[in-house]
Parts: sequence; C-alpha cells; structure tokens
Amino acid sequence: MTEKPNISFEFFPPKTDALEESLLNATRLLAPFQPRFVSVTYGAGGTTRDRTHKIVTHLQTDFHMPTAAHLTCVGASRGDIDAIAQNYWQQGITHLVALRGDPPDMKDAYTPHPEGYAYAADLVAGLRRIAAFQISVAAYPETHPEATSAEDDLDNLKRKMDAGATQAITQFFLDTGAYLRFRDRAIKAGITQPIIPGMLPISNFTRAAEFAAKCGAAVPESLRKRFDGIAAGTPEHQTIALAFAQEQITELRQAGVKDFHFYTLNRADLVAPLCEGLKKETHK
Repeated sequence: MTEKPNISFEFFPPKTDALEESLLNATRLLAPFQPRFVSVTYGAGGTTRDRTHKIVTHLQTDFHMPTAAHLTCVGASRGDIDAIAQNYWQQGITHLVALRGDPPDMKDAYTPHPEGYAYAADLVAGLRRIAAFQISVAAYPETHPEATSAEDDLDNLKRKMDAGATQAITQFFLDTGAYLRFRDRAIKAGITQPIIPGMLPISNFTRAAEFAAKCGAAVPESLRKRFDGIAAGTPEHQTIALAFAQEQITELRQAGVKDFHFYTLNRADLVAPLCEGLKKETHK
C-alpha cells in the first residue's frame, strides 16, 4: 500500500431546520473518524453565504473539526470578499476553498463582477495577501465543461497553484483511471501540491449519472450494468454502491493515494463504512 490515509468531508448548508438536523446527525456519525478537515459549500452566486458561515462556525466550535469555508468570485466585490476572509481568519477559520463559482441561475455564462476577483487564480492571490490561509482549489480530472481543452484546463490549475494554493480537490469521478492519468499529467506540468481525489459514494445511481453528464464525468458501462434495475434506497443498491466505492479506494491506495475527500451530501450511511475500512487499515 502506501502512507496511512487521511480523510476529509464536504457538507452543504441546509435550507430547512429538518435538513439542518440531518446534517448534524451526519456530522455526529462522521466526527469520530477525525477528518483532517471538513468543508462547507457556497451556493451558486453566493446564495448561501450566511448559512455557510453559520455551519462553518458550528462545526469548528462545537464539533472541534478543522473547517474550511468555500469562497467564490461571483456576485461580490474584492472588498466584500476580503472582509469575509478577514472575518474568518479572526474567528480561527484558516482554511478556505477558493472557487470561481457559478452564476445564480446556473444558465447564463459566467461574467466576472466589475469590482471583484475575475477568476479563482485571482481570488487565491488576493486571499494570500490577506493572511497565511491554507487554500484549496478545484481540479477536474475529466476537464472543466467550459475549458477549451484539457491542456488549457491544466494550465488554469497551474495558475491557481502558482498563485498560492496549497492543494487541489478534484471533481468526483467514476472512472478511477481518469483521476490517475490526470494526477500524472499534473506532475509532469510541474504541479507539486497534493491533488486530493473527490469521492462520491453513489446513494442514487440515476441522479449520480445525471450529475456526471452535466459536469463531463464518464460513467463506465460496467457500472451502469451493475445498477441496472436496482432501485435507490434499497439494501441491494447500497451494497453495490459500497462495493464500487471500496474498489475505487483500493485502486487509488495501490496507486499511492493517501488523501480522500468525501462528498457526503450531508449523509453518513455510505461514507461511514468506507471510513471505517480506512480506519482499520490505519491500525494494521
């Protein structure tokens, strides 16, 4: 295998009290795995800014988990973003996930704010001037949908890293080879910072496949066949999902990967067993 594994989790701000309780339940179940950090997303156009701040503070203060807040370029001036970052730093939130972000309606083409940071690399450079943040950025093993080419997309990642990012977290992938090939290309391009694979345990295959289509992630035909005719929410679906995720983790571990970032969707039912397996490996 390789070095002992590290885990991290991503949560999103809930929109209702009931969903907030669901998030807290998931957090209680996942906190014992001692994640290296947890991150909290930011809605398109900054629409969840206040809820993101609330959850970030709650997780770090009450659950004592190192928490990273997402920040995007969309819909805010440099002054506004700088003030948010300074406030986080003063509250002991020293890890930020710097993203370009998407327009509020997710339909119009991205247009930089006239007084804002234009792109993620600019945001990273601005945050680096404010304080000694740990800064994560996004990476796309199968190329960002808006990139003109895979090479252009990798060049953009290199710009973010050169601007001061400390690590990248990838978009989820269902073709493990896509991540490994991307990692090798990044190393050849001179990127030395860690590129952490983003793992999405499949709680609903139909929805996961639809999301994959939107973001350009390939769905292996062999995986489609495994889920064919299997309803989400059934024990059989969960068994298949866990088996596939574990196969991904095993292949990544054999390739030298030691960090795993789980997109939890504010659920613990699939993530917890996977983390338990990694925890057992740590204690061998």
